[in-house]
Amino acid sequence: MEHPRQTAESMAKRIMRFEEFKENGIPIMFIDSMLPGHYRMNYAVIGDTASENPDFEVQRAITEPHNYQIGMGWAPPGCGPAWHTHDYIESFFILKGPWRFYWGNSDDPDQHEGYFDLSEWDMISLPPGMYRRFEYIGEEIGWFFAVLESHQVFEGKDPYWSPKVEQQAAANGYHADEKGKMIHPDDYEAQKAAQKENLLQIFKERMGVDLKDFHPPR
Repeated sequence: MEHPRQTAESMAKRIMRFEEFKENGIPIMFIDSMLPGHYRMNYAVIGDTASENPDFEVQRAITEPHNYQIGMGWAPPGCGPAWHTHDYIESFFILKGPWRFYWGNSDDPDQHEGYFDLSEWDMISLPPGMYRRFEYIGEEIGWFFAVLESHQVFEGKDPYWSPKVEQQAAANGYHADEKGKMIHPDDYEAQKAAQKENLLQIFKERMGVDLKDFHPPR
């Protein structure tokens, strides 16, 4: 089998350096991102990842197509994605925990059937069609790494949110169209800037250092 010859330039495009990428997060990746209890900073590392926000297309770390997709994110205590599901498997590896993963088979977030607590180096694989939400339950800032089955963004609803979450998001000015793409409110750019500033301030309060000066433990 023949493959393209690689060069230093082509290989450099296949590297994500955290020091260079850590300030390139997306504060409003999904329609729930502005809801209290669901604040977080998401990153698109490889491929299209999971997103309702087209912003990710210009903020991916590695743009070369892959047969899998990788995302990353962090959240303050008590925050994480709202009740939702996907048509594909997504697996989470905990970088900084603990995180609590609630799961269930109903689109009603009040009818979860259990939860699992995960700490550093733990991993969970979430099956298609099962509803879930998760939140950081520590005291500082929680980080996760996500690997997803390959899928096409903006070809249909993704994620599938609980109707309750959709109603809350719509009241806050956010919804996705029939293709799964976020419809930005008129003041989106101002909201995005304010939410990024808010998240960075929370990060500094919890970690005692600005994100730009943060270095993972070694």
